[in-house]
Amino acid sequence: MTKETVVKRDVVFEGRLFDVHIDHIRTDQGKEYVREIVQHKGAVAVVPIDPDGKVIMVRQFRSGAGKSLLEIPAGGLEEGEEREASARRELQEEIHYYPNELIELGDFWVAAGYTTERITIYLASDLKPSELPADADEDLTIEKVPFTEALERALTNQFVDSKTIIGLLWAARHLGKLST
Repeated sequence: MTKETVVKRDVVFEGRLFDVHIDHIRTDQGKEYVREIVQHKGAVAVVPIDPDGKVIMVRQFRSGAGKSLLEIPAGGLEEGEEREASARRELQEEIHYYPNELIELGDFWVAAGYTTERITIYLASDLKPSELPADADEDLTIEKVPFTEALERALTNQFVDSKTIIGLLWAARHLGKLST
């Protein structure tokens, strides 16, 4: 397996959510390439399930998709923030609940070929009302979907957001509603 070493990095954009840089790399075989990388702090996503077995989801306009999507709550890590703390904060901001039970289900690279973004997925339950101010640029609508319906929608391409599909599948596996 070839190993790559960054020999030079040019930062071409610094933004609020991510930075973009050009990496000049050299392989252990002496070959040189250029890689365009989106540097991201990382994110969390949460499958919150209420006592009635419904997934609390958020609908919001997504500029990249050009339309509103129904998704599990999610958000980026703040500077120095631990992933579990971020998951608890995001739930309070987006759906106005604090999870007394939070189980890490796993994590994944969003697109390892060009971004460092890694999303950790959690399952949340035993939810208690608790609200933090939402991000100024977010306009969210909360929707509750029965878990079995949400899972069916994930399996039949009715959800098109990757973190939502992965989160629902991993939650179903954890809850014994999907065989591995």
